[in-house]
Amino acid sequence: MQLSRTAPGTARNRILALCECLVGGAFVIGHNVYHAVPNEVPLLVALLILTLLLRWRPVSSVGLERPASWKLTLSIAVGAAALLQLKDFVTEPLGLYLWPQPQRVSAVIESTRHNFGAAMLSLLIVWTFAAFGEELGYRALLLRRAADALNGTRLGYAVAILFSSVLFGFGHFYKGPAGVMDSTISGLILAAAYLLSGRNMWAPIFAHGLGDTFAIVYTYFAG
Repeated sequence: MQLSRTAPGTARNRILALCECLVGGAFVIGHNVYHAVPNEVPLLVALLILTLLLRWRPVSSVGLERPASWKLTLSIAVGAAALLQLKDFVTEPLGLYLWPQPQRVSAVIESTRHNFGAAMLSLLIVWTFAAFGEELGYRALLLRRAADALNGTRLGYAVAILFSSVLFGFGHFYKGPAGVMDSTISGLILAAAYLLSGRNMWAPIFAHGLGDTFAIVYTYFAG
């Protein structure tokens, strides 16, 4: 059974999708682990735009379209954002158990402690670069095209979710081993929001933005 929004179809399309995943994965690892290429998020978004242009596909084909129900989409987003916070009660103790050093905090969030100007700037960054940019790169490109490379089957989507989520974890390599694990689980939650919403991108975008907004508000007042 195929689940892809647009049928993966020909072997040529599957091979192209695989190549996009390999290039995208190289961007993620090349920047975050080896520091050999620029930040991967603009590169992933540029790759997504390029592939859409080459295929003559509209932006809506990756899920950037008006959802059938905004109420359902926002409900999924709020639920996913809540899970992003609740998972910390499990991942933080587990991370400390596996790796003595705690995960590092993003400088974008850390800088907001009792600093209103920094908090406003951080909110702008997380809603554009993180929520919108990362979701386009990791969910609209890597997850979707990995699923297409595997012919859009249920098993293919399961592998694609794991593939994109692990890369999302390595996209936060600066946080240390515990942070990679934590971000991988965040990737799984955001991927679930994407699928539950009928592969509509607004659910993971809002979930990501809301989750980071909570982190910024908490850091601002608790710093």
